[in-house]
Amino acid sequence: RARALLQQLPPQDCDERYCPGLAEEERRQLRAFSARRRQEALGQGLACPVPGPCHGCPCKKCGKRLNKGDPGILASRLGDQVWHPSCFSCHFCHQPLVDLIYFQQDGRIYCGRHHAELFRPRCASCDQLIFMEECIEAEGRRWHLEHFCCLECEVPLRGQRYVMRSGRPCCCACFDSLFAEPCQACGDLIGADSEEATHQGLHWHARASCFCCSLCRKPLRGQPLSSRRGRLFCSETCSLGRDVSSSTTSSDSSDSAFASAPSPDS
Repeated sequence: RARALLQQLPPQDCDERYCPGLAEEERRQLRAFSARRRQEALGQGLACPVPGPCHGCPCKKCGKRLNKGDPGILASRLGDQVWHPSCFSCHFCHQPLVDLIYFQQDGRIYCGRHHAELFRPRCASCDQLIFMEECIEAEGRRWHLEHFCCLECEVPLRGQRYVMRSGRPCCCACFDSLFAEPCQACGDLIGADSEEATHQGLHWHARASCFCCSLCRKPLRGQPLSSRRGRLFCSETCSLGRDVSSSTTSSDSSDSAFASAPSPDS
């Protein structure tokens, strides 16, 4: 439960003591942001029997009626609305907020984390809100400029090429040395700068000289193929070891392999 509360209401969103390294201007913005949220949006949903004036009112979330004396939740920030206890949850993450701090915005309730993220981006590295004028955005997430670093060697990656690994950036050198897969055809590692083709968990360079039929050498990128013991074939004829020029048998395979492009620049 303690972990859930820290997730729902991160202390670094409202107290500068939990945000080491902030510049004075960022501290000032955090204090103003936190004060404005407390004044305009913060409340506490209280569990109590549904009072008489709310008898027959629909639950704000599910629309089902609540009768006098039923367990219900009242939220002072949202007027006379009433909820079933199980319905009183964050609009974004659906975590329950009964008897906990909530924030309201446009008639909806949020946990502290997702209410804050309506107004400020959150750094994917330190989990703090970003108050700087600039930040880095990649793969749908955002970072403080100084926090966009390689997950292994921590070299800054601003303006550098990188590869995303488990949602975190990795420099090309670390990717090549730690994560690159060997090509099934030539045996060389498939580096960050190379296009890769995969099929049934195996890896090839996407170039025609590697990702091709093992018998007739026909390029297979985006083409139907079959595989046998780690070898690729363009047709049943080739998979049986017959010369394609001496047979008119065509492949009925519906399998295709697709090449993945190298990761984009930052």
